[in-house]
Amino acid sequence: MTILFSHPYCVQHDPGAGHPERPDRLKAVLDALGAPEFAGLERRLALGATAAQITRVHDAGHVLALLEAVPKSGLARVDADTVMSPASGDAALRAAGAAIAAVDAVMKGEAANAFCAVRPPGHHAEPDRAMGFCLFNSVAVGAAHAEAVHGVERIAIVDFDVHHGNGTQAMTASRPNWLYASTHQFPHYPGTGSVQERGEYNNLVNAPLKAGAGSAEFRAAFEEVIIPALDRFRPELLMISAGFDAHYRDPLAQIELTEDDFAWATEVLVGVARRHAGGRIVSLLEGGYDLSALAFSTAAHVRVLMAAGGV
Repeated sequence: MTILFSHPYCVQHDPGAGHPERPDRLKAVLDALGAPEFAGLERRLALGATAAQITRVHDAGHVLALLEAVPKSGLARVDADTVMSPASGDAALRAAGAAIAAVDAVMKGEAANAFCAVRPPGHHAEPDRAMGFCLFNSVAVGAAHAEAVHGVERIAIVDFDVHHGNGTQAMTASRPNWLYASTHQFPHYPGTGSVQERGEYNNLVNAPLKAGAGSAEFRAAFEEVIIPALDRFRPELLMISAGFDAHYRDPLAQIELTEDDFAWATEVLVGVARRHAGGRIVSLLEGGYDLSALAFSTAAHVRVLMAAGGV
């Protein structure tokens, strides 16, 4: 079975008119996953993460300051790209809470895998800094929960968002039980993700792609770099930062993928999870800013997860 976690607060987070990380992104995803073919998804509302759960990966003072900065009305700018509205704090807590609930469900055997349709995204959020549309690093919060509560000893996070997940990398680099593996456009925002960045425990695997790269280069990166690293690591839980902004229609990058590439990547990651993790996968929505491309790509991703989950 595959479980879909989301919450209406994640739609209500609104960075303002003209911002690419807009509420319509999640509406498009949920509309796509409302099609009859996805009727087999079990749908659950995410509870909010607690401060204690978030501070496993984020500085406690930073968490408190960020939540206190959520505006009562209007907008509050965190940086040039990252903006909060009155619902943003609740949305970020529910996004992180979805990751925690998904980990619980998968580790308890309630589902083979889970997809978290949430926003704001999280993979740029660093231990003491919100940035790049991201407030809390939800995938890292989920990984830390898996380690602390379920005793998972080897956790792999695979990130195929077109932007490198600098925050997740920063949180992984000093943790010997985590592996972070990423394909992304390089050089590009946020400027991290070179192959030389390896981590304190040689647990960072970056496979950068040049602007204009397409299916062949993306699939080669998976086959030659990402999958061998995962097989060496043998994760007990596989988590995915599922950004769909490497699609050729996306306005914020220049990688030329289609929804078929995301389906293929999901299939090979399902294979890794079956070999090493009992099939356990927790996937979280990250980027993707063309609404049609985002909807089609998310549907392709979840369709593969459902097939793997026996739906």
